[in-house]
Amino acid sequence: MFENNYAFIDSQNVNLSIQSLGWKLNFQRFRVYLMEKYRVKKAFLFIGFIEDNNDLYTTLQEAGFILIFKPTLKYPDRKTKGNCDAELVLHTMIELKNYDQAVIVTGDGDFHCLVKYLIGIKKLKKILIPNQYKYSALLKRFDSGYLDFLSSMRKRLEYIKKEPDRDGTL
Repeated sequence: MFENNYAFIDSQNVNLSIQSLGWKLNFQRFRVYLMEKYRVKKAFLFIGFIEDNNDLYTTLQEAGFILIFKPTLKYPDRKTKGNCDAELVLHTMIELKNYDQAVIVTGDGDFHCLVKYLIGIKKLKKILIPNQYKYSALLKRFDSGYLDFLSSMRKRLEYIKKEPDRDGTL
């Protein structure tokens, strides 16, 4: 059966959650995983825009992600903030008629109302939670059949930096 599912990815939550587990996500493999496991045709990645990260953005786009940027704010303590929650909810709703079901990738309880709505209209495929050991109790309220965990896919999705060969080439 042909499925036309879309993924909506909270990149900050994914990155911080996976890093807290001691590994990095291979976004190329992750995009393939979304396509194969959940039949995701379009994957929207919500990310704060930092000018120095253009190489990262190019790599993510080449892997097949559609980047939705949020302007960032730099604070006096040098922290940069670009909360993309509203953009993720908005784009999920804008695209509603274009997909069969949504895969929401986050462990953040701020998306509880979105998930509840999508379940109510039978448009939720899965909540893909980055860290099965640490995520919002609000998401735990949903039937476990809606939940899946990236942390259990470490062997398949971990980014491993390839060491150069003896001649210095990759």
